[in-house]
Amino acid sequence: MVIKTDELPVAAPADGAREPSSQAGGKGRPGAAALPSVMLLNGDCPESLKREERAAEPPRENGLDESEPGEETTGQEVIVIQDTGFSVKILAPGIEPFSLQVSPQEMVQEIHQVLMDREDTCHRTCFSLHLDGNMLDHFSELRSVEGLQEGSVLRVVEEPYTVREARIHVRHVRDLLKSLDPSDAFNGVDCNSLSFLSVFTDGDLGDSGKRKKGLEMDPIDCTPPEYILPGSRERPLCPLQPQNRDWKPLQCLKVLTMSGWNPPPGNRKMHGDLMYLFVITAEDRQVSITASTRGFYLNQSTAYHFNPKPASPRFLSHSLVELLNQISPTFKKNFAVLQKKRVQRHPFERIATPFQVYSWTAPQAEHAMDCVRAEDAYTSRLGYEEHIPGQTRDWNEELQTTRELPRKNLPERLLRERAIFKVHSDFTAAATRGAMAVIDGNVMAINPSEETKMQMFIWNNIFFSLGFDVRDHYKDFGGDVAAYVAPTNDLNGVRTYNAVDVEGLYTLGTVVVDYRGYRVTAQSIIPGILERDQEQSVIYGSIDFGKTVMSHPRYLELLERTSRPLKILRHRVLNDRGEEVELCSSVECKGIIGNDGRHYILDLLRTFPPDLNFLPVPGEALPEECTRAGFPRAHRHKLCCLRQELVDAFVEHRYLLFMKLAALQLMQQKASKMENPTTLENGDPPSSEPKPEDPPGPEAGSEEEGGSASGLAKVKELAETIASDDGTDPRSREVIRNACKAVGSISCTAFDVRFNPDIFSPGVRFPESCQEEVRDQKQLLKDAAAFLLSCQIPGLVKDCIDHAVLPMDGATLAEVMRQRGINMRYLGKVLDLVLRSPAREQLDHIYKIGIGELITRSAKHIFKTYLQGVELSGLSAAISHFLNCFLSSYPNPVAHLPADELISKKRNRRRRNRPPGAADNTAWAVMTPQELWKNICQEAKNYFGFSLECETVDQAVETYGLQKITLLREISLKTGIQILLKEYSFDSRHKPAFTEEDVLNIFPVVKHVNPKASDAFHFFQSGQAKVQQGFLKEGCELINEALNLFNNVYGAMHVEICACLRLLARLHYIMGDYAEALSNQQKAVLMSERVMGIEHPNTIQEYMHLALYCFASSQLSTALSLLYRARYLTLLVFGEDHPEMALLDNNIGLVLHGVMEYDLSLRFLENALAVSTKYHGPKSLKVALSHHLVARVYESKAEFRSALQHEKEGYTIYKTQLGEDHEKTKESSEYLKCLTQQAVALQRTMNEIYRNGSSANIPPLKFTAPSMASVLEQLNVINGILFIPLSQKDLENLKAEVARRHQLQEAGKNRDKAEEPMATEPEPAGVPEDSASQPQAAKDPSSLGLQG
Repeated sequence: MVIKTDELPVAAPADGAREPSSQAGGKGRPGAAALPSVMLLNGDCPESLKREERAAEPPRENGLDESEPGEETTGQEVIVIQDTGFSVKILAPGIEPFSLQVSPQEMVQEIHQVLMDREDTCHRTCFSLHLDGNMLDHFSELRSVEGLQEGSVLRVVEEPYTVREARIHVRHVRDLLKSLDPSDAFNGVDCNSLSFLSVFTDGDLGDSGKRKKGLEMDPIDCTPPEYILPGSRERPLCPLQPQNRDWKPLQCLKVLTMSGWNPPPGNRKMHGDLMYLFVITAEDRQVSITASTRGFYLNQSTAYHFNPKPASPRFLSHSLVELLNQISPTFKKNFAVLQKKRVQRHPFERIATPFQVYSWTAPQAEHAMDCVRAEDAYTSRLGYEEHIPGQTRDWNEELQTTRELPRKNLPERLLRERAIFKVHSDFTAAATRGAMAVIDGNVMAINPSEETKMQMFIWNNIFFSLGFDVRDHYKDFGGDVAAYVAPTNDLNGVRTYNAVDVEGLYTLGTVVVDYRGYRVTAQSIIPGILERDQEQSVIYGSIDFGKTVMSHPRYLELLERTSRPLKILRHRVLNDRGEEVELCSSVECKGIIGNDGRHYILDLLRTFPPDLNFLPVPGEALPEECTRAGFPRAHRHKLCCLRQELVDAFVEHRYLLFMKLAALQLMQQKASKMENPTTLENGDPPSSEPKPEDPPGPEAGSEEEGGSASGLAKVKELAETIASDDGTDPRSREVIRNACKAVGSISCTAFDVRFNPDIFSPGVRFPESCQEEVRDQKQLLKDAAAFLLSCQIPGLVKDCIDHAVLPMDGATLAEVMRQRGINMRYLGKVLDLVLRSPAREQLDHIYKIGIGELITRSAKHIFKTYLQGVELSGLSAAISHFLNCFLSSYPNPVAHLPADELISKKRNRRRRNRPPGAADNTAWAVMTPQELWKNICQEAKNYFGFSLECETVDQAVETYGLQKITLLREISLKTGIQILLKEYSFDSRHKPAFTEEDVLNIFPVVKHVNPKASDAFHFFQSGQAKVQQGFLKEGCELINEALNLFNNVYGAMHVEICACLRLLARLHYIMGDYAEALSNQQKAVLMSERVMGIEHPNTIQEYMHLALYCFASSQLSTALSLLYRARYLTLLVFGEDHPEMALLDNNIGLVLHGVMEYDLSLRFLENALAVSTKYHGPKSLKVALSHHLVARVYESKAEFRSALQHEKEGYTIYKTQLGEDHEKTKESSEYLKCLTQQAVALQRTMNEIYRNGSSANIPPLKFTAPSMASVLEQLNVINGILFIPLSQKDLENLKAEVARRHQLQEAGKNRDKAEEPMATEPEPAGVPEDSASQPQAAKDPSSLGLQG
């Protein structure tokens, strides 16, 4: 019953699981958010119901995997979620009654939100709902309202205004007037962000699909703009943000602003005046309006004369909109049209995102008067919070209270996760705002007498400190450089401890903001910390890096619980008095008990062990793999840590090794036991040794992600054999002891690898008694450093060669590296390895992205210090000068000093003879391109250990095949610059590319914690697993369920919801439900644009999927414009030469072939062929397919010679790769025959014409236009969607086989519970009906998993 919100725009967003109801309602999110107690979202009943019923049955198929913590409480969960929705009638003044679908878990307040969003009631904000004459409480749930049932009538009753309500009303009217205006999104305000999908789909996909069905082959204009064609060198910027038709909004009013006569004087207050507004209507009439307790009316004041008496027409209206309708005909007409348009937009274009996304380009906008923004700027207000009881929020209390919420069963966990997520996203927004205010100088320091670097600030209950080394705290670690990285390390620590989520252990809310060259750390405040000295407060850990160290039994107990998941070793250190102190974290980690009695830990910057490759320690030699690669290298600071991903990968690698060693020894023992030792003493062990010796083949593989699956399966078997032997035989105990010792386990009876984070920490000493343990720990750290170089980096390069990962820009490359635990400081190493790789050609794209990332990161480091010397008035001049030096070919750009605009005459003369740069704060103005590029190369060498071969931007572009527009995008995203959307002439040698007018803004770059929805994620994973086993229906149900839970926790917008929607769309597509696929994929595209960014590689992928589903639904022109958009974005983000481009061009070529644009089609297909050949090698099956696609177009053009040539190439590849008898080879050979016959027929006809001239009787030639079905089939093939038509019998066999394997596994798991496997019996018999109803249900599991 999940009713799709696209079909019913906002008329009934209360239906079913109404996804977009996010945080109750549209842009502003008043009220709801403040009360964690009321946060269960509505209407996930039907799906959850199915699940709860399912969970109550005996576990089937793999019910075991899905059970999450708390499954045992199923009984009570069923009761909680078993409410179904019902509909109520709403009576509002002045309009027809209408009915509304609601769900019992909703709060009354959510009905308010729906009414404030509906087209015909959107102008009301101050009302209450009455049932049978009784007013309903705002915050009560509907199920607790007595007498509320199907068909009840709720009456909307207007309430008297207060100042707060009047403000909310004016804000809401302003939001309605600006609802189509994108300026908030360009300015990065209120979690608005951009979306351009509707420009390319012309409105909603669902409806247009129905319209266009009949006219399948109507002529459509398919010619792409010149710059999209293969081989074009032009990379324009303007198409990135096409002008949306709705953006030139209809003007309803010229001005709506607060009047200068506010606040009302005492005698008017007593008449009920709340505030005064000033309005200029579209007809240029100036009016003054009074907001009173009873509503809005015109008064007789003018700009200079105060007269609060009512003016004519004496019309009192409860809603400002109704009053304006009375006095301005233009307002009345345009407001109605505007609301119609607003409601037609897809809800996902309007809902606020959880975290702000900034745009790096924006068009020139006229600055308009805006009462709400003006009011926001001059009050220390944080959006809506002023309207919440209690004024400023106690962030720490909110963050910690949400963590303490109960989590025994699913509804409780959902409530808790939702509250945590909500508070985190609010805290991030407030912290970002505060950090900008601090750097812009708008907040008074708490220690104003100290120098600027030392200052600390408190604003809105958040503590801010700057990333400088205050009081030589980091003297031994690298001074200011260390102080700059410490906050991000600390944030990673907070992230990790939050994820482990131990009850009773608290971390601070932490956000790191980089803005205008400064790094600001924002933290929530521990109660009582400001009243006492830090020395008194710390009861665990050390405040001076290990001289004085304290411990505390309660902290040890709490941290002990985190030590296993975080692989941290409990260890002892010596303090300055030589006493042993026991710790279960690094010494810097401090424990403070707040006045609220909670145990806080802070300064988690060394949660993970140090990275020895970048920490030279005198007298310690690194393993040979490291020294060979030129390590250890001194880094700028001594806080380099290994990433958590690396620690996990290393431990897993060690576990495989441990199992192999144990198994090897056990097998040798068994062999010697079984045989008579005398006869075969030296005969048998050799015969058994090779068995375990085989695995070292996969050992190399198992270090990469791919091999580990098979490796783990083997290990599981070995684990069982070891377990069954254990304890019976002292020899097997010895085996385990030896294996433990070999892999560095801290226990000698079981595998347990942990790290001591204090090893190699300057200033930390260990007791004599621990020397052996310390020695082992040092060895373990060296092995981990070697593991990163010998396994993880080569593994990454191998994955890139196999195209298992396809980064497209710097951010996606960084993400891929971090997933494997490789820090960005290894980027130079990765590039070295790429250069030395035998498959260098196939890694071309990785090399380009890596070099671009190296250059822009180095430039970012320089830009950071460059900006610190710039005063606010020179900011745009300084940034444009830096960009000119970085990207423009103009040899000597001159900076415009800020003082040029306004200077009194006297000063002017004196200025002329002062050389530029003489003033202290204009040092930035003397930078030259040569100097900047020299510094960039220097920085790349020092920081990344990589030598760049270029002295200017043009050499860099030439040498490495980079694009200036791509470099501009990367540097802007990394530093937060926003530039004007226009075409820049980077290559002009006559004028600089940027002027100061081109720099529009500088945004903060924000790092924060991302709380996760764990239950939803489990469902999502089980759904994926089901799909890969071929149970599409069940997979689909689980993923729908996951979607519901994600919506419950995150609201409507989130990256993970995007992945969920994409997979759902793909499943629906495979199951033949194209309309549902379109609807889900449209949401996925919109969400990706809004949450990731309009040109993020992920968004490009989503566009391609959507184009495929559009084509399948016969919306050909839409499919083409989406593919062209994807190609344009790929060109902008990377350029032409990327493996993904082959797929894109094949898609475009096929669609063009389908609409009979053969010449255009060939341009794209031949480009795809070239790119595939380069990246997959000329003998790859992808290339064979590419040849076939080109051949088909030549056939349609009747150029049989070229067609034959390409098909022969393809045939040869199939024959050598797959053999004569493979069906692909046979297909290709059939097609060759068919082509040859056609060619012969054509030749005969031509001969006939030559022979007999015009009198020849020519048999008509059959030139076939390709059928849409055949084009779609090819599209599915290239996009990795394989439909395998199976007969009913095949299906039965397949299911039986899956069930049989499953039973074997189960039997292994539960030898004692013999009845369990029987529970899985009925499943295989029951499933085929679903699958048989779609003959093409089964699916290549690998491609679905990976590509989706």
